[in-house]
Amino acid sequence: MATHRPKFGLNVNNREPLIAPQSYSLVDLLNAAQAADEAGMDSVWVGDSLFSKPRFEPIALLAAISQRTRRVKLGTACMVTATRNPLYLALEWTTLDHLSAGRMILGACMGNPDEEGVRREFEAVGLDYGKRAGIFEEGLAVLRQLWTQGTANFKGDHYTYQDISFYSGTEHAPLMPVQTPPPIWIVSNPRLILGTKDEDRVRRVIERVARRVAQYGDGWMACCRSRHPEELRIQKEGILHQFEKAGRNADDFIVSYQVTMNIGESRQQAEHDIGYYISHYYPELSQKMDLAEWGPVGTPDDIVRWLRNFVEAGVDHFIVRFGAMNQLEQVARFQRHVLPAFR
Repeated sequence: MATHRPKFGLNVNNREPLIAPQSYSLVDLLNAAQAADEAGMDSVWVGDSLFSKPRFEPIALLAAISQRTRRVKLGTACMVTATRNPLYLALEWTTLDHLSAGRMILGACMGNPDEEGVRREFEAVGLDYGKRAGIFEEGLAVLRQLWTQGTANFKGDHYTYQDISFYSGTEHAPLMPVQTPPPIWIVSNPRLILGTKDEDRVRRVIERVARRVAQYGDGWMACCRSRHPEELRIQKEGILHQFEKAGRNADDFIVSYQVTMNIGESRQQAEHDIGYYISHYYPELSQKMDLAEWGPVGTPDDIVRWLRNFVEAGVDHFIVRFGAMNQLEQVARFQRHVLPAFR
């Protein structure tokens, strides 16, 4: 389990240029990625959605970002890998790993169960949404085979491959990523609400997720329970237990946390700004959700205090998305007022 100081990544928000192109263009997004690299942040991330929440496509965008950065890790937070053919994804991600000189991290998810738009995406690509967990896990298994063994020999309910590799016999060797394998951080956000009648059911879900992370992943990516660090601690313990049962070394296991924040000169300003942003970014959810669960909103001191609580709960790597129309201003405030507290 990682014990070093926390790392911080910037989600450059590839949906924002579609919402506010005058204040945050695609060029601004690439500039933000480069600024994060130069300012000492540890990673840069993009999101994924086919059409339920349209945004610039993550693989093409990461290819561009790989050429504007030199040091930061690059990843998806998160990619709905279940809707992508694992052979094409393995080849695309291998290419990215070469373009970035081995800096890629695949944040993988199977789609939000609470969103009708995700169901429609599965239907549109001809997949059974009700079987998404099996499709997701089999896809991850195929990726790991190709990235570690160079060949996929797999027989499942959804995918069957025999002696598949990126090799025709005329090349020097099968095309493999720089990293063997590129890390896979698996997304899961079950709500462990203690003291309720749903507690046993949620614990079973968490145990199933823990086995999945231990079997297919190198890290866990969570979000959206920002007032409950104790939940993260409990779920992390469950995942580490499954790592031990699987005979895997958990020393390099990473807990990452996607957090949406707004840094203001005052709490009132920050709350106003994130409310305005959410109403544009997630208009269908802005009246239903508790924004306080997304992350801290307030002054730099408020942000630092929240981050320290989650470091104590076990987070190794924060993926920061700014809930603000002015993305570059938020990046500058984070670099100037928050990052130094952890360096």
